Amino acid sequence: MNLKVNEIFHSIQGESLYAGLPCLFVRLTGCNLRCSYCDTRYAYEEGRLMTIEEIIDHLSQYHCRLVEITGGEPLCQSATPLLITRLIEKGYTVLLETNGSKNIRIADSRCRKIVDIKCPGSGESQSNDLENLNRLSAKDQLKFIITDKQDYDYAKNIIHSTWTGLCPVPILFSAAYKVLDPTILAEWILADNLDVRLQVQLHKILWPNEKKGR
Repeated sequence: MNLKVNEIFHSIQGESLYAGLPCLFVRLTGCNLRCSYCDTRYAYEEGRLMTIEEIIDHLSQYHCRLVEITGGEPLCQSATPLLITRLIEKGYTVLLETNGSKNIRIADSRCRKIVDIKCPGSGESQSNDLENLNRLSAKDQLKFIITDKQDYDYAKNIIHSTWTGLCPVPILFSAAYKVLDPTILAEWILADNLDVRLQVQLHKILWPNEKKGR
């Protein structure tokens, strides 16, 4: 089966609980959302077709066993679940970075899902599939990108009121890059005694001038 691939690269995990670890990234082409702060617009259309075998062969050149499938939105492509399963069968630890609009249950239960819940500042909060909150497993993570106080309050409401899932997972709050000062977000979290993890995009600190491949 073929997948349209925008780029494959070796870098440092910049977000999630895996931040700081060397990681292989497979960025797939295509996304069903158009978030206001998107920093990978080049992945909307650009890419080349590769078979799953070609992708795995390319990854095997690196001495790294952590792989993130990202986009765009990886679950827009029907062959993505098979790629994830094949990588797991090859002994890779696989992360799936998803925008939260697609049913995450179609992906192998053994992969680690990093599920983004879109806040109003993204312009795409109406696209959230909130049933994903009930599909999370203990090894998954929930992420909110915050642009302002309205977003922060929206995320708090999701955590405290909307989430009916029985499986607690780590919750990550990230200030939208160059939109919200992360210090302000930190102060809101502390003032509310919120049990979440503040994260910054480490790759943008390490390589602030790189637009692709980091």
